[in-house]
Amino acid sequence: MHTIRRLDLGYFVRPASEVGGPEPRVEPVLAYLVRGPQGLLLFDTGIGAGSPETEAHYRPVRRPLPEALAAAGVSVSDIDLVVNCHLHFDHCGGNPLFAGTPVLVQSNELATARRGDYTIDALVDFPGAVYRELDGETEIWPGVRVLPTPGHTEGHQSLLVEQLGDCTVLLAGQAYDFATEYGQALLARQAAREGVAAPLPGYRAWLDRVAEHAPRRVLFAHDHAVWELA
Repeated sequence: MHTIRRLDLGYFVRPASEVGGPEPRVEPVLAYLVRGPQGLLLFDTGIGAGSPETEAHYRPVRRPLPEALAAAGVSVSDIDLVVNCHLHFDHCGGNPLFAGTPVLVQSNELATARRGDYTIDALVDFPGAVYRELDGETEIWPGVRVLPTPGHTEGHQSLLVEQLGDCTVLLAGQAYDFATEYGQALLARQAAREGVAAPLPGYRAWLDRVAEHAPRRVLFAHDHAVWELA
């Protein structure tokens, strides 16, 4: 029904102060191209150009989005929908390329971004920006569903995509940073549901909704690793 192609849009260096350890961490920036009967959807658009302070803080290395799309055999003008998991500058950096193309975002995420001191303002209200604001879970195409996954930001959202062979894939964005963190959260949920005695780690409530769809694979914005159902 749908195919998914991962796009490598570069990387940045997260400082040790944000990692919580003695060393910085280099993180990839990944977007996903979804092709289906309704057209082409792009989930996230890469790293935007920031202030000198932001550049010095994260030291990003960008792969131009048009180049990444060309490697997948498409162009910017071929994209029918853009979905951002959230509006931090490393997820919506290519949005200004899509003047006139609908950008799907949770309404509370857009409102937060527009209050300022959140992201790079020019990446939000760029010339020709067309937003389709969502309030909660929404089927945007047959077999493609936006699912609110708050945590990293209150308005974070992920994308459930049905593929052939009764296989559902979750494009998780930054709902969790790493596949291992996601897997640990699933085990915490399982232990709680099976009545294991406290103390147990917490898990995000939206995992209950994800479990109803039982995705066989989960892909992330800052981790090349893929979580797969055993």
